[in-house]
Amino acid sequence: MLDVEPPVPAAGQVVVDVERAGLCGTDVEFFTGEMAYLHQGHARYPMRVGHEWCGTVAAVGEGVDERWIGRRVTGDTMLGCGRCRRCRAGRRHVCDARHEIGIRGGWPGALAEQVVVPVTALHPLPEEVDAVAGAMVEPGGNALRAVQAAEVEPGDRVLVAGPGAIGLLAASFALAQGAEVHVLGVSERSLAFARTLGAHGAWTAERLPALPFDAVIDASTSSGLPARALELVEPGGRVVCIGLASDPSTIDTRAMVLKDVTMTGVLSGSGGLAETIEHYACGEVDPRPLVAATVGLEEVAGVLAGSRPDGAGQGPKIHVDPRR
Repeated sequence: MLDVEPPVPAAGQVVVDVERAGLCGTDVEFFTGEMAYLHQGHARYPMRVGHEWCGTVAAVGEGVDERWIGRRVTGDTMLGCGRCRRCRAGRRHVCDARHEIGIRGGWPGALAEQVVVPVTALHPLPEEVDAVAGAMVEPGGNALRAVQAAEVEPGDRVLVAGPGAIGLLAASFALAQGAEVHVLGVSERSLAFARTLGAHGAWTAERLPALPFDAVIDASTSSGLPARALELVEPGGRVVCIGLASDPSTIDTRAMVLKDVTMTGVLSGSGGLAETIEHYACGEVDPRPLVAATVGLEEVAGVLAGSRPDGAGQGPKIHVDPRR
């Protein structure tokens, strides 16, 4: 942990006092050196990670309305250039020149007492969304976009592979849509936890029953899951891939064509943040049970190295309170 000078907002930016930040698998990959961006030239050490956060605006730069000061906010991770064809079409999250807070392009992340964010990336938080839920908006946006891509309707049977934070949030959003939701995982502990969230079934691969699934959401890190999802989904159904494996995945496109299956990839929660906040605020989806523990900055390295805080609950997510 290093002490650095307090950030100063440039024009169009704000400084946020970080109230809570979440640790993510991406942060672990940076800690271990496995993160692809390190090898592709999009990121380099030293860097400050942390892209799931909430806090209070403490200062504003030139051109920013001072009424932002004192407001509780969270924000988008993906910061497009704003000028290219993709940005102009509303796809800033896939801009070639994008920064990603705490991930790409050297933009410092939220594992600190303060973080700098463009005002255009901010999303206000209502009183009903507390610090725990506020720091779960970013992963929630990813999960919501996956459920939307799966076109889940009431009565659909949905399989979510991977009971990590995004997978369990996707299951929760699908349940809120009135779907019958099943979860596929490896450890009995994570599957038992999925059942407490309302999953109709939680299975290992060996025990998964032969059910017709209208949609399969792959939120796992298994390179074999996309092909398995294609096998499991009903003809005319949808497969959504949001998990990233360390090795390339292969599928038989003949099976995809002959089953008339739509396969979709989802990157980032950018397009789903505002709606995620609404779901949290009205209580349709409660992300807080997923947070197993909250630690201070000095304990982050241990968590990223794989240790679990004493007294941690069953959920997959660890939060950080920078002032703890």
